[in-house]
Amino acid sequence: MKALILCADDFAAHEAASQGIAQLAAMGRISATSAMVLSPRWATEAAMLKPLRERIDVGLHLDWTSEFAIAAGHGLSLGAAMIRAVLGGFDSVAARAQIEQQLDAFEAHWGAPPDHVDGHQHVQQFAGIRKALVDALAARYPAAPPYLRISRVPPLQADLKSRIITAMGAGALEKIAGDAGVPRAGMLSGIYDFTGDAARYAREMAAWLDSTPAGAIIMCHPALRAEPGDGIGAARAQEFAYLSSDDFPLALARAGVTLARGRTVKFAGEQIPD
Repeated sequence: MKALILCADDFAAHEAASQGIAQLAAMGRISATSAMVLSPRWATEAAMLKPLRERIDVGLHLDWTSEFAIAAGHGLSLGAAMIRAVLGGFDSVAARAQIEQQLDAFEAHWGAPPDHVDGHQHVQQFAGIRKALVDALAARYPAAPPYLRISRVPPLQADLKSRIITAMGAGALEKIAGDAGVPRAGMLSGIYDFTGDAARYAREMAAWLDSTPAGAIIMCHPALRAEPGDGIGAARAQEFAYLSSDDFPLALARAGVTLARGRTVKFAGEQIPD
C-alpha cells in the first residue's frame, strides 16, 4: 500500500469548514488538517480537534493573504503578495516576528507544537518568508521540528496553476529546510481551479491518488456546507460530500492508498525510529 497524507486546509476559516473537517477526521477520511490561527474561531474551534489528537496531524496554515491576515495588519491580496515575493521578497525580520506570533497563537489553543506547517495560498515558500519560517522552526523546536509542506506538484500534474505555485519557491524552501535539518514532504497534489461538479472532483481525486508519490501530501478544502461569501464554498461542499461518501474508500482501495500521519512517513531530513 502507498502511504499518503490527505490534509484538509483552512480549519477555522468558518464554522462549516471546521465542522466538516472534524467530521471527516472522525470518519478516518483525512489524516491531517491545517489551522488558520488568525481567525477568531480558532480560540474556540480548536476544541473540536482535541478528541482527534491521536488520529490526525494538526498543523499551522501560515497566513499572509486571507481576510484575517489583512485585518491583522500584515496581510496582502495574493497578487500583491506574489509581486512582493518576486520583487525582492518580504522583510525577513518582520516575517519572523509574524511567524512567531502565529506559532504562539497555535500553541495557545492547541496546547502543543504543530505537527506540520504549510501556508495559505502557499505563502510558506515566498521569498523573505521561507527562510524566516525555517529559522523559526529550527530554533523553536530543535529536537523535533514540524514537517514542512513543499508545494511542488508531481510532473504528471504540471498544469499552469501548478507550475506557478511550484515556481514561487518550492526548490528554495526545500534547500533551506534541508540545510537546517527540517523534515519536509516534497510533493503536493490536490491543486485545481475549484470548478466543476462532484463527478469532476471524484475524477481529479482518482488521478491524484494514482500519480502522487508515496509520502507526499494531497490537500483538500472541505466544508460541511457552502458558507455565504465564500468564493469556493460550493467546491468545499462538494469535496466534503465526496470525501464522506462510500465512494472515497473504494477509490483509496483501487489506488492501493492508505492515509497516513506524518509520524509514519519517512520524510527527507528525518529518521523514523524502529
